[in-house]
Order: sequence, then C-alpha cells, then structure tokens
Amino acid sequence: MKGTIGLAFFSLFFLCACTGTRSADSGAQNGRLRPCPDRPNCVSSQSTDPRHAIRPLSYQGTPLEASERLLKLLGSMPRVKVVTATPDYIHAEFASRVFRFVDDVEFAFDGADKNIQIRSASRLGYSDFGVNRKRVETIREAFEKAK
Repeated sequence: MKGTIGLAFFSLFFLCACTGTRSADSGAQNGRLRPCPDRPNCVSSQSTDPRHAIRPLSYQGTPLEASERLLKLLGSMPRVKVVTATPDYIHAEFASRVFRFVDDVEFAFDGADKNIQIRSASRLGYSDFGVNRKRVETIREAFEKAK
C-alpha cells in the first residue's frame, strides 16, 4: 500500500514538473521575438541559424483579419491554450498528449510585410525530435487553407 501511494505521488509530481514555467520575457520587442536558445528544440522565422530557421506565415488582408483567422485555427487544435492575444501578438501553449510537456508558440504580426513571425520552443529538455518544426508547418498548412 505504501509503495502504491509513493508511486502515485511520484507520478503526479513528475507530470506536474513536465510543464515547466512560462518565460517572463516572452513577447515581441520592437517586432522581434526572443532568439532560440542553443538547443535543437526551437524554431524561429527570425533566426539566421539554419538549425532554427523556418519561414514566417504570410497573409492577405489586414493584420486583424489574419489574427482572427489564426486564433480560430488555434482554438480548433487539441491541447492548446491561448495565453495572450493582442492585435499584433499571440502567445499559445501547446501541451503534448502523454506527458503534457508544454511548448510556447509565439506569433508577431508584421503589417508592412504581411508576414507573421513565429517562434515555437520547448520549455524543457534538449531535443524535441522535430516536434516544433512539424507543428509550425502544420499551422502553416491549416492557416493557408483557411483563407
């Protein structure tokens, strides 16, 4: 009985610890998202490093229309929580299915170039096995279809 309680407590602690904590410095500063750390678990459309670089999303119409379309898309995806949504910035948290690891995905709207700069990064660990890159490409495909 003691072993079962201990295992249950450890499992609960482990699952809660997998979420990590939200960075206090998230957000766009002068149109720039934070750079990726020196780990392969992040992609950014503003990175010049090929390991982290990914294309921004592009849109037609106004930034507000693009923001509304993106928010609708994020709302239809499983295990996504929109943390911040302003006319020029969106921050969403994506939780993995099994262990509930949390990844932060940020979108900064560039009205002049009609681009949405994007950064997707794991909070914990070293490698993400390409999950963040795949997520951005999935979002890109769905966003383009939703025109």
